[in-house]
Amino acid sequence: MRLDPIKIVEYDARWPALFEEQRRRVEPVLREYLVQPIEHIGSTAVPGLPAKAIIDMAAVVREYAECAAAFDALASIGWLTAPEPGDQQALKWSLCYPTVERRSHHLHIFEQGPGSLRTLLAFRDHLRSDPVDRAEYARIKRELAAADDEDRPAYRAGKAPFITGVLTKLGV
Repeated sequence: MRLDPIKIVEYDARWPALFEEQRRRVEPVLREYLVQPIEHIGSTAVPGLPAKAIIDMAAVVREYAECAAAFDALASIGWLTAPEPGDQQALKWSLCYPTVERRSHHLHIFEQGPGSLRTLLAFRDHLRSDPVDRAEYARIKRELAAADDEDRPAYRAGKAPFITGVLTKLGV
């Protein structure tokens, strides 16, 4: 059960280094399964964008099921499985560090193929380069968090129309 409320904070210039610190720990454990380097995704990967202070990381592996063999090794360095709704259908794993309840990092492991990572990177890169959309996304996130800082499904659903609109504009 999540104990951390949805709290949007100002961008923290330490977030890229916090990503890199965990990437250096996780990537060697997953190396034999990875098809590309682990990416920093989500709002903490966008300089200047207010965000929940949780570093989102994305890994792409050859096969969904085979990387489960690395979970014990990931647990030995503090990473715990934290399934989310829809993970299994999306052939995706979710892991958190240091605890599920109060995570500072969230690792999303995707199976190789067309799908979410390409979309996530396109959205991230767009927000990095478009200050108007970045500001609008920050406004939406703040409003949703202020409305109910515990309703994660409503928070995700409230952001979805903006995200979909940006991706449509990008042709993704």
